[in-house]
Amino acid sequence: MEIAVIGGGASGLMAGGFLAKQGHNVTIFDGNEKCGKKIYITGKGRCNVTNDCDNEEYLLNVVNGNKFMRSAISQFDSSDTKQFFESLGVKLKVERGNRVFPVSDKASDIIKALLLHCHDCDLHLNEKVEFIEKQVETFYVKTTSKSYNFDRVVIATGGMSYSATGSRGDGYKFAKMSGHNIIKPRGALVPIELKDEFCKALAGLSLKNVTLNAKFNGMTKSLFGEMLFTHNGISGPIALSMSSLIAESKDVCLSIDFKPALTTNQIEERLLRDFSTNLNKNITYIIKGLLPNSLVEIFLSKLGISGETKVNSITKQQRQGISSLLKNFKLKFKSLYPIEAGIVTGGGVDLKEINPKTMESKLVKGLYFVGEVLDVDCLTGGFNLQTAFSTAYACAINMN
Repeated sequence: MEIAVIGGGASGLMAGGFLAKQGHNVTIFDGNEKCGKKIYITGKGRCNVTNDCDNEEYLLNVVNGNKFMRSAISQFDSSDTKQFFESLGVKLKVERGNRVFPVSDKASDIIKALLLHCHDCDLHLNEKVEFIEKQVETFYVKTTSKSYNFDRVVIATGGMSYSATGSRGDGYKFAKMSGHNIIKPRGALVPIELKDEFCKALAGLSLKNVTLNAKFNGMTKSLFGEMLFTHNGISGPIALSMSSLIAESKDVCLSIDFKPALTTNQIEERLLRDFSTNLNKNITYIIKGLLPNSLVEIFLSKLGISGETKVNSITKQQRQGISSLLKNFKLKFKSLYPIEAGIVTGGGVDLKEINPKTMESKLVKGLYFVGEVLDVDCLTGGFNLQTAFSTAYACAINMN
């Protein structure tokens, strides 16, 4: 068959290569001068290619589309992804949180492997698809250069975040042309904007081994790991993941537990020990042993305690306030950053209209959707790229 793959990113290249290996004539279109532009910037340029976990854990990290992804992940899971890249000469390593990276720490090695995988495909770069229409038996595809006819079309255009990489929502336009419903696109894995003025003073401060808590819609979610302050909010792994969990929620209460490994009573005991041996020192000396320096003054101001207060002047009530605030440092939620700041896009092609085993449209025979264009998004840690690979494989292997 003559097959068009629209988009030369993670899902498009993966699908194209497997389709070519099945003996099909595959043409991959990408409007950029090179493929995989978004892959280059994933994992801060290192490319967190998947997560070394079992399928159930993967599904726990799918925020939207959990049920839909059960079939695809059972066909091509993280162990398949690792084996796939290693068979193409990419040595991999597993880091904290089961995140999988190339040993070289170069995203370019992942792209080279995907291009090698697609060596039998006809790659059309700098050729943007403008129009797709299903005719009687074939698809009419018009690009910026010319017109084509194909037996099957795979939409792998990505979402709308990082538009500089070519993700401008074209896939949604093609889906609408075919009569599909689009779940409103939104930023997923975006920084969180806060009302707290102290963010400016903390910009760039990274916190490790903390817990970020959120109360919203009658639920409480907690994420443990690393986060950082920006000039007007918070970012980093657990903040980005939390943004996906609280998406579309209005009444959100956020707080940080600076000492998740300790109970309030254990912190109290530590403070009593520290106080007893440092009675004539300023309270800042004690707090510096518990928090980064840039946080000390802000922390004490929340309690209404001057940093020059001597330890022997701190009341029992103030000491208990310190313990409580270390476990429950409240943040004033304002909003999520806009879609352009999202690592991935939430929303997309309505999953009710897609066959979860094959990724084929239920509305238009021969039309397939894979990767981020679908209404599937996951937490950080390699799960979103795994989704791209799993949906691409399911599409390619089941196409008829």
